Amino acid sequence: MLDVPSTYYHDFNPTLDDVRAAHERIRGKIVRTPLLRSERLDDRLGGTIWLKAETLQTTGSFKFRGALNRILQFDEVQRKNGIVAWSSGNHALALSYAASRQAVKATILMPQEAPKTKIDGARANGAVVRLYDKTKETREAIGAEIAATTGAVIVPPYDDPDIILGAGTVGLEIVEQAEEAGIKLDAVLACCSGGGLVAGTSVAVTGASPGTAVYSVEPADFDDMARSLASGKPQRNDPSALSICDALLVPTPGFYTLPVCSAHLAGGLSATDTEVIEAVRFAYSELKLVVEPGGAVALAAVLSGKLDVRNKNVAVILSGGNVDPDKFASYIA
Repeated sequence: MLDVPSTYYHDFNPTLDDVRAAHERIRGKIVRTPLLRSERLDDRLGGTIWLKAETLQTTGSFKFRGALNRILQFDEVQRKNGIVAWSSGNHALALSYAASRQAVKATILMPQEAPKTKIDGARANGAVVRLYDKTKETREAIGAEIAATTGAVIVPPYDDPDIILGAGTVGLEIVEQAEEAGIKLDAVLACCSGGGLVAGTSVAVTGASPGTAVYSVEPADFDDMARSLASGKPQRNDPSALSICDALLVPTPGFYTLPVCSAHLAGGLSATDTEVIEAVRFAYSELKLVVEPGGAVALAAVLSGKLDVRNKNVAVILSGGNVDPDKFASYIA
């Protein structure tokens, strides 16, 4: 069984037009991040790789797109009551900043072990950060109590139609930029945890560029989306599993995201922590980009040969770059 969201909206069957509407809503307030190429990467893999650098997005990840798309649709009562959300980091940074820009109060629940960079960043954006112990507390229960007491709107990190559509604008831009470069993409790879980014991206890409395959990429021990796609049933990860990809540790696909992914994805891939570290190092040394482990998983899959990219045009989303300096130093050392 999938976890039903705290706020149930409606049957969700997103279309390309829905993603385009979200893009029009947020277009002037987000960064149209570049689609980069590296000759060294192309030479190494024998294909043409296009890197969507969402590490350069406002707040350092693609998450700002969905957060802004959600908040811009608040009515006056919702704006007054504020938001409550939970996140290990990137959603916290994005939502707290988007809320501050729209004069909306934000309370963010973050696990005690979340990266210090992300905790400090959310607080610097003006959010009230409430740390919780994952072994003793449930973030959804805490969030529901705060919402019931204050009237705050719960804004989930991925399992929300407006969050998914906002994230999907990454895919829309990729297709637009590929067309501007005069090429047709064979595949797009997106980092995946709960599935918001890859769900929205798959709707945009398959709608705007029929024939382009979209793949989810997850940490090897957190490949619930890939296993769910393969089995046709929702799968959960082992609770004892560990990964350096702190942004990609959701236990099971989303209530909204899995059906969308099942309808639009060509398949699911994964990469080990060792492969992810190699991707982080490559991005730093060859691309001069800081990419966090969770943001480098799709690149890791390409570098480790999880998908045959020879003689193909393939886009890879670098989804985030928020990583503690000491950990980043250890990865690239």
